[in-house]
Amino acid sequence: MQSHAHDLREEVTERFKSTDEADAFVEAIATDWRSADLSEKDRALCLFAEKLTLDQQEIGPGDLESLRIHGFEDTAIHDATQIIGYFNYITRIADALGVEPESDIGEWGLSNP
Repeated sequence: MQSHAHDLREEVTERFKSTDEADAFVEAIATDWRSADLSEKDRALCLFAEKLTLDQQEIGPGDLESLRIHGFEDTAIHDATQIIGYFNYITRIADALGVEPESDIGEWGLSNP
């Protein structure tokens, strides 16, 4: 998760007036995405990602329709599902094999660049 938070910070920094604002946004997502200042579209995608991660057997046509209602086209839904699935897979592999985070990636927190 630490490396993903740092990567997200790099992606969103230009959207904010300061790096402190970008850090606060990433911190909110990293700790509890529901507390982050997200658009309704992004919230729908996060909800889908959470359900696909934690309750994948419960995913059904209604979940896909919810994404479509929020403006996602089928190609975007397919791509998001592939990415979510890949991150779930690679995280489980890393956890199972005891992979340690890269040494240049510190714990995420507002005090970290």
